[in-house]
Amino acid sequence: MDNRPIGMFDSGVGGITIYKEVREKLPMEDIIYLGDTKRFPYGSKSKESIINLTKNGIEFLLRKNVKAVIIACGTATSQALEEVKKLYNIPIIGIIEPTVNYISSNKKIKKIGVVATSGTIKSNCWETSLLKVRPDLKIINKACPLLAPMAEEGWTDNEIAKLTVHEYMKDVHDVDSLILGCTHYPLFMELFKNEVRKDTEIINTGNVIADYLEKMFSSKEAKSFEKNTCKEDKSQIYLTDIECNFVNVAQRLLGKNKQDIHTFLAKI
Repeated sequence: MDNRPIGMFDSGVGGITIYKEVREKLPMEDIIYLGDTKRFPYGSKSKESIINLTKNGIEFLLRKNVKAVIIACGTATSQALEEVKKLYNIPIIGIIEPTVNYISSNKKIKKIGVVATSGTIKSNCWETSLLKVRPDLKIINKACPLLAPMAEEGWTDNEIAKLTVHEYMKDVHDVDSLILGCTHYPLFMELFKNEVRKDTEIINTGNVIADYLEKMFSSKEAKSFEKNTCKEDKSQIYLTDIECNFVNVAQRLLGKNKQDIHTFLAKI
């Protein structure tokens, strides 16, 4: 069993939606999380800038001796994943491919909505990847640039958040499935549910990534070990700027007391 931690990288607090699901699904795995809060948001930056920021994040995690890197950011996945996979001899996993693989096996999905940052939607990466495996799909793409900054401020369930999600979803409500293509968007889960049909499946990429990693890392021996062992959690959260609202949002998402969430400054 490889006891090295899993590395996880996002521009801010959004990736904590993936961190949470992975911690619940794989409690024996430690995670080194990096939130590049100093340079948030990524959604409006150029592709070249996003590639460079992603490389910096991966190199920080490699110095922590991680065994794999999860790009827990829709923008970085769509703009930088293919480039950085060529540069590093370590598994690097974005949020798109595991989600597309999940959808490819579900033939009940005929019409799908994708909500994401402007940069992700402009890259057309979700649509291209989906149509490659399911050319029969009807896809509605919607850029929602205000949501990630609102999530960083903790504005996820107030009246402004409700009105913003409602406005974005006017043309996307009638779908079989809705992909939350930015890791900040599960923070608005209840608001998205109110804007689609009751039978619409809303896909939180954190759930998909957690299932993907379980297949990747968990052996029968490890699962047996998990059931009978109390393990000290050595997971760590690093931020490039600690003067932000990260801890307050993470506290609500993880269901922990504020004093239980310890962050460290990453100088990159």
